[in-house]
Amino acid sequence: MDSNPQSMQPHHEHNAFIENYWDIIGGILLGLVAYYFHNTGNTQTSTIFAALAIIALSITVSEVADILAERLDEPYGSFVLTFTAVAVEILLLFNIMLQASNSPQAIQTVQGGIISAVIVDMNVLLGLAVFIGGLAFTEQQHNEDTSSSYTTILYVAALALLVPSILGHSGHDMKTMEKASFMIGGLLFLFYITILIFQTKTHTHFFKATAKSRIFRYKRKLAEEGQEHDIIPEHYLFDKLPTFANFLVIFGLIFIIGVLAEVFAKDGMHVFKELGLSAGLAGLTIAIISVAPEIFTAIKAAKNDQIQRVVNIAMGASTVSILLTVPSLLILGYYAGVILPLNFNPLEIGALIFTIILAWKTTDDGETNYFEGISHLMLFLCYTIIAGLY
Repeated sequence: MDSNPQSMQPHHEHNAFIENYWDIIGGILLGLVAYYFHNTGNTQTSTIFAALAIIALSITVSEVADILAERLDEPYGSFVLTFTAVAVEILLLFNIMLQASNSPQAIQTVQGGIISAVIVDMNVLLGLAVFIGGLAFTEQQHNEDTSSSYTTILYVAALALLVPSILGHSGHDMKTMEKASFMIGGLLFLFYITILIFQTKTHTHFFKATAKSRIFRYKRKLAEEGQEHDIIPEHYLFDKLPTFANFLVIFGLIFIIGVLAEVFAKDGMHVFKELGLSAGLAGLTIAIISVAPEIFTAIKAAKNDQIQRVVNIAMGASTVSILLTVPSLLILGYYAGVILPLNFNPLEIGALIFTIILAWKTTDDGETNYFEGISHLMLFLCYTIIAGLY
């Protein structure tokens, strides 16, 4: 048997290359396959491959964003992570909006996608990460001011979204709802600017790990000293690139994802109609595709005992999903000649409010455990059943 370490080096480097770059290589290959089937008229296959390609490339985006997040520190780091994820969400939903002339269900699917993005972030992402982190560490600590601030923001945003919905369900015409939607969109954006200043200028300490949680983590690291080095990827290209180059990589990948989103939207709406999926379930599918990379990032953070990062990602992404996605889609739709009324159905608004209340209850004390994680997963599964049958 050849026990020469040098003979094992090529095999090790080959495995490291696959482990580091499977997502970007796989995403490009899957995208090419999706484009081929799109051109040949095989809508079901192209939809599946386009979705897989978007997820794979989004994982690369989240990994590069994670590198930038480490360099920029909190709260700016989590901003990069949430913005990249929301950019993918906006691309997907806007391309679905453009199908409104061919498919009447498109607008309802977009409405479902907006609400579902928050529900997936707060229940699947937060729930899975807290559950896995709770199993690994029994209890994890984060800054309670973070969750308190975010749940307040989300509660106010959810109530704002009720305004067009109430007008729609009380017999007002479409023009009134459209006017109310644009007014609410403007208010949400102004609210977001205020929060941006609050988070990055005046109250940055609200979104950083507390001294108590840092000491909590430090004690654990002393007991597990030396294990961190085993999980650091070797020779990862994006670790070596300067910050501006990594931003260019992210923009390039998001452009490719935008092209794939167009394929997914055109073929996906046909597939959703053929399968008889409800608008709520179709919106939930889109939300899971756009949030999938964040879920992987959050789980990795929870396993590394970085629950503050998890809370920032889950709640930060949920906040941006409403306060930035909604105004962006309204403006993009206006210039594209597609109106997006914010008349959400009672199920969507109810699920959103219940999700925010649960998140408030499970995070308000600054500690999390696996029971709180599984509570969020239970709420998500109940919502999925209702969305499928509604």
